[in-house]
Amino acid sequence: MFMMVKSNITRMVDLAQRFIGDVLSIGGTAIDATAGKGHDTLFLAQRVGSQGTVYAFDVQKSALQLTSDLLRKHQALEQVRLIWDGHEHMARYVKEPVDACMFNLGYLPGSDKSIITNLPTTLKALRAALSLLRHGGRLSILNYPGHEGGKVEAQGVDDFCRVLPGQHYAVLRLTAHNSSAAAPFLIIVEKVGSTVESQKATNDTPVNKGAGD
Repeated sequence: MFMMVKSNITRMVDLAQRFIGDVLSIGGTAIDATAGKGHDTLFLAQRVGSQGTVYAFDVQKSALQLTSDLLRKHQALEQVRLIWDGHEHMARYVKEPVDACMFNLGYLPGSDKSIITNLPTTLKALRAALSLLRHGGRLSILNYPGHEGGKVEAQGVDDFCRVLPGQHYAVLRLTAHNSSAAAPFLIIVEKVGSTVESQKATNDTPVNKGAGD
């Protein structure tokens, strides 16, 4: 049962971590596609332990520094590769199948709100992440329609995930039913098809290029 005193964002983060945590164990491999302040990175690092690997991406050096500081504080830096690059390039760095990948879109809280994730690169990153997921691997995407530029991105991500073929991907969209249209929502995906077939299906998934391109 949900703790309704929590904010909508906090509840969505909790749900994402529960969903992802179920497929992560010591020695696993995971991706944090949006390191930000490092909270998801830390969660992933603690799940895979020192024997595992977490790849954490961000385009802002300040975000990677915040993430590094948090990981060091919790003695979890050893198993994390901090990568100063856009998440759309994750396949350049990740060469093995991964158990899980987390996206927390939008902007870095407390920083320049003009530096945001955007639809074209986010869709490229999602395609890469889905291709890297092992059979049974999971993906979470926390979307924020409320900020400037967020509505276009959230709608594009929603459209992309809605048409992922059901024989290869199980997809759920979670939202507060009585919230505004600008409220954050969570999309969770599990790869249920074989790796080769799922990758082909991902590559064949149409993209709405009317927004952001």
